[in-house]
Amino acid sequence: MIVISRHVAIPDGELEITAIRAQGAGGQHVNKTSTAIHLRFDIRASSLPEYYKERLLAASHHLISSDGVIVIKAQEYRSQELNREAALARLVAVIKDLTTEQKARRPTRPTRASKERRLASKAQKSSAKAMRGKVRSGRE
Repeated sequence: MIVISRHVAIPDGELEITAIRAQGAGGQHVNKTSTAIHLRFDIRASSLPEYYKERLLAASHHLISSDGVIVIKAQEYRSQELNREAALARLVAVIKDLTTEQKARRPTRPTRASKERRLASKAQKSSAKAMRGKVRSGRE
């Protein structure tokens, strides 16, 4: 049972976890052991509340396929157990991230000090660029 929040949890039976061969460096170890984890979670067939399903299916996230399946591949660690934990943690993070309401931004105006800093920076850059011109003698 994977706990998302106090009221929402995903039963282990809804997750499809398979061990596969990892990619990349590692030599003989990586070639003969299946330490990477491939996690699939079908949003439509899950027991998540409708609000969660709607938010997840409406989101355009690179981990969510067009079929409504979250696909996560974890291969950061050399052990299968750590990769499994990493994949589950990533699943929980994606679900929490996509289902929390984003706080509305209150527009603010720049402070007087920030305007002064910006103008001082512009003046400094302007004078530095003005110094790049041709050198003229004082006799002309």
